[in-house]
Amino acid sequence: MIKVYIVDDHKMVIEGMELLLQSETDITVVGKAYSGNEAITQIPNEDVDVVLLDINMPEKNGIDTCKELIKIKPDLKIIAITMHKESSLIKLMLSHGAKGYILKNAGQAEIVEAINAVYNDKIYLDDTVNEIVVNSVVHKNGHKISSPFPTLSRREKEVLQCILDEFTTQEIADKLHISFGTVETHRRNMLIKTGARNTAGLVRIAIEYELNK
Repeated sequence: MIKVYIVDDHKMVIEGMELLLQSETDITVVGKAYSGNEAITQIPNEDVDVVLLDINMPEKNGIDTCKELIKIKPDLKIIAITMHKESSLIKLMLSHGAKGYILKNAGQAEIVEAINAVYNDKIYLDDTVNEIVVNSVVHKNGHKISSPFPTLSRREKEVLQCILDEFTTQEIADKLHISFGTVETHRRNMLIKTGARNTAGLVRIAIEYELNK
């Protein structure tokens, strides 16, 4: 029996995963956590084989959570389940010990296939993710990509430029006519995409790679 733990900050997602897996005779969900900090507290004390881990979580994102869990339990098999398709995130998760990466629109068969694969010490990337990784390595002209980071969205670039101009979060919200919370969401997404630990790190990376261009 493969013992699975689900980590996601959305209760609906966790319940959906549980429903998808409840009919599997050789897979059982043994626990769930709603944050990275909760996962790091709970999982080391549990008998767990595979962790289904969201990336975009408040306080401690999935990348840092993955890194800490693997440090504590090196044999743990972690599968990132996320809507993020950026090659940099895929590579970051794999470099920090994740054995799988699938998108949240995956169906039951694909999730089960991923769980079985990583449980048997294989790396699992769904077809979309695998294509993204391949395309990130080589341009259509055959040259390697110079920047390890994905292109930010138009709105993320606008928020980033305001951060570089030393605007406060409220000033950014007022300037772009969006809510305070939306600004923080864009900031958090950019931290995840770049692997930066804080805003200072994001600014350094943005300047070095001209991410606001």
